[in-house]
Amino acid sequence: MSNNDSIRIEKDSLGEVRVPKNALYGAQTQRAVHNFPVSNLKPYPAFIWSMAAIKTAAAQVHEKLNLLDKKQAGAISQAGKEIMAGQWHEFFVVDPFQAGAGTSHNMNTNEVMANRATIILGGNPGSYLIHPNDHVNMSQSTNDTIPTAIRLGCLWRLDELVSTIDSLQKALEKKAQEFDNIIKSGRTHLQDAVPVRLGQEFGAYARAVERDKERIIRAAEGLRRLGIGGTATGSGLNAHPEYHPMMVNELEALTGLQLYTSDNLFESMQSMADMADFSASMRTLALTLTRIANDFRLLASGPATGLDEIHLPPVQPGSSIMPGKVNPVLAEMLNMAMFHCIGNDTTVALAAQAGQLELNVMMPIIAHNLFEMMQVMIGSISAFTQKCVVGITANEEKATGWLEKNAILVTALNPLIGYQAGADLVKESIAKNESIRSLAVEKAKQSSLINKNTQQPLTVAEIDTVFDDLRKFTEGGILT
Repeated sequence: MSNNDSIRIEKDSLGEVRVPKNALYGAQTQRAVHNFPVSNLKPYPAFIWSMAAIKTAAAQVHEKLNLLDKKQAGAISQAGKEIMAGQWHEFFVVDPFQAGAGTSHNMNTNEVMANRATIILGGNPGSYLIHPNDHVNMSQSTNDTIPTAIRLGCLWRLDELVSTIDSLQKALEKKAQEFDNIIKSGRTHLQDAVPVRLGQEFGAYARAVERDKERIIRAAEGLRRLGIGGTATGSGLNAHPEYHPMMVNELEALTGLQLYTSDNLFESMQSMADMADFSASMRTLALTLTRIANDFRLLASGPATGLDEIHLPPVQPGSSIMPGKVNPVLAEMLNMAMFHCIGNDTTVALAAQAGQLELNVMMPIIAHNLFEMMQVMIGSISAFTQKCVVGITANEEKATGWLEKNAILVTALNPLIGYQAGADLVKESIAKNESIRSLAVEKAKQSSLINKNTQQPLTVAEIDTVFDDLRKFTEGGILT
């Protein structure tokens, strides 16, 4: 086969372009592939799906407004629904680092849908019985479709993200209940502190994750407000007066998402604040999960020379040279994933402030980073939950052993002996490597520990009561 047999010639406003013969994309997509060989990355399915949804809804609205005939609208709608169902994604080939605003991705969508609709009507790719601009892109601009697609794409995966976070929350809650009878040394500043229950630590992790989940759901509400119909600058030039509300209704019916009309189309196109807000809510979760993963690594450290209060499931050998070594690899993976998500959010924030006047031309990278953040979060949190959290076990013996050595238990004696006497006891306890309780009992027997309230020597019975009450208090604390 000659080279000419494998290509077709298309024309755009700049001239002729050689396009692979059977490709569903066309001239402008081919130019973008040539112009932006940057990352070898392709658009996320969420971006392909959301753009196809917009074009499909637009065809159906235009048929209702008598701007497209039934045959044209039907072919475009069929093409769009096929793409929404996962077909033809191999023809979405434009790098995320592309022309500002996303014109290349918009035209990639227009051309794929136009060529697929043309085939449906009996034509060949490139003959354009359905035109990419005149038919598929009718009443639209890159400037209103791309921000709308970002919103829809995030909402498309919102339930999946929330469900993934919810599973982690529930796994942590289950561990909180399972570990609720284990009293251990609390730690502040990575130094010994008053006792807590291991279940309370895990209960706090669960609640933190739950609060971050709620933040994400709240932030996502802003994404439901669509600016489709603003066309090029927000004025709605070339769009039917009823196009905007009809599009929102059609998209609701097509996607099953709850959506709202915009109260200001100019703002909806100028501002990326809703996207930045949603990104920031995921960033907060990333910070929380980084903290939790780090805590898991600390609590599982050792085993011989670390805290060793919990055991993480051993999922793979930890060293190519040290036999028997097992590392906290799921926590390490989660750290790396969350660092990446924080980087995604930083890009979104910088891009969101980079808009000028009627348009933010950085929308393609906002889209890519939001969709990537959701992908990485869903995958990493799911793996962390299923392969790590659900299999964690507690080392009660080690937790109890550390607690017995914790001189800061003297805090419970403060009301009887005062802060300074307590500090002196701690110094002596550490110097002698003796538990604070046994040292206090020893001094009580020597009548050398004074009750500051009565100015009488503290009795062994009073000391026993204090430490028994401390245990009862810790055992009876509210699980949070």
